[in-house]
Amino acid sequence: MNQEGIEILVCNDDGIFAPGLQALVAAVSSFGKVHIVAPDKPQSGMGHAITVGHPLRFTPRTLPGTKLIGYAGSGTPVDCVKWAIGVLLKHKPDLIVSGINHGYNSSISVVYSGTMSAALEGCVLGVPSIGFSLGDHSEDADFSSCGEIIHSVVSAVLKNGLIAGTLLNVNIPPVSYSQLAGIKVTRQAVGRWVEEFDTRIDPQGKPYYWLGGKFLLDDEGEDTDEWAVSHNYVSVCPVMYDMTDHNRIAALNRWHLTLPKLTNA
Repeated sequence: MNQEGIEILVCNDDGIFAPGLQALVAAVSSFGKVHIVAPDKPQSGMGHAITVGHPLRFTPRTLPGTKLIGYAGSGTPVDCVKWAIGVLLKHKPDLIVSGINHGYNSSISVVYSGTMSAALEGCVLGVPSIGFSLGDHSEDADFSSCGEIIHSVVSAVLKNGLIAGTLLNVNIPPVSYSQLAGIKVTRQAVGRWVEEFDTRIDPQGKPYYWLGGKFLLDDEGEDTDEWAVSHNYVSVCPVMYDMTDHNRIAALNRWHLTLPKLTNA
């Protein structure tokens, strides 16, 4: 069902040729006109980085197996969103969708995710935005169960809208559609990555490092994104870019912070 006049910007962080991007384009194409702008190479873990001090280039590319043209950007996912709205479209689209990411973007991973940062930038610019992720990192991940889920979530957002300053983070378990338990509205789980640096020596005898590590979940709540996906629920988590801890403002005011007197004044 093509809704006349609806424009959707599709982006990601896995690169313009990623299978997840193609699956996302296919899932939203029935809603209206689709614009595709994505990095020319994988940009996972870039967070909300932008390119400064270097030029940006955006080159038309044909998506594999289709006649669809997208623009491959030399910068970050956030750069792609900014350029798409500021240069390509010259106006705000009706919706921004980012993904489908290869791997979950749940718990603290939201902070590091280029996929979610692309959606977050859309939210900052006042556009309803959604990030989609599938819990499968492999290049041949099966996205066949994602289409109906994406269609349902996008339909709901177009119908109901999103509160200004809020976007959605959708994580989909890598199981068949019949194995899904349902859709669960969640909160971000409390968790953290414990980094491990693998130290190696280059041919010049100088050390270099590969960053690795493991995820530790510090949250046993059954209302979290991590609990949901581990029990085969699709997690839909509302996310805000306002990082202010509003509940702590009153407590900090009771500290009665003041400027100290300068001893040499």
